[in-house]
Amino acid sequence: MRLRHIPGAEEEIEESIWVYHSPDEVKNSIGSPLYIEIGMGKGRFILENALLHPEINYIGIEMYESVMIKATRRLDRMPERERPGNLRFIRMDAADINEYFPNESIDRIYLNFSDPWPKTRHAHRRLPSAMFLKRFYKVLKEDGEIEFKTDNTGLFDFAMKEYDKAGFSLKYSTYDLHNDPEEMKNNVMTEYEKKFSAKGNRICKYVIKKIK
Repeated sequence: MRLRHIPGAEEEIEESIWVYHSPDEVKNSIGSPLYIEIGMGKGRFILENALLHPEINYIGIEMYESVMIKATRRLDRMPERERPGNLRFIRMDAADINEYFPNESIDRIYLNFSDPWPKTRHAHRRLPSAMFLKRFYKVLKEDGEIEFKTDNTGLFDFAMKEYDKAGFSLKYSTYDLHNDPEEMKNNVMTEYEKKFSAKGNRICKYVIKKIK
């Protein structure tokens, strides 16, 4: 997918009150409990969660200013009294997560509709790969969890073979989330989830738990 360039996006993100700009700023500011979303897109999912759960601290991670700016502008447009005080963003590559977060500082990580990187030679770039999961393992607290959703069954098949290589156990999995009434009770949909499910695509999900 080719991203549309937004003039001035880099400068706007640099000045945004919603964005942490350095590892030190993150380490000096994060609270507990802490949930993060890696690849937050336009921020619908993490914003809704932050509003539903003011007792939890949320951080959204996104690589591209032209995408993150949609989330920061949405927050800027909200009436001040309605803005969540428990939500911030970081523009960074997920590969750098261990530079930004101390070991055992995160309670939950969300991976929503990550890039499938379909070519075999790019498998190591997939966020639910063992390589990335080992990085996430370090920053998760004891018994910390990762929730992963996708409409790409090939990526989900791959993910189901990776988690145990990185020290995780499977807590829940389904190839058809929207036909699981119990799991759907508290399901918050992302932009992609709404789009893909409206087309009739099945949504896959797993929850994995860090083990010693």
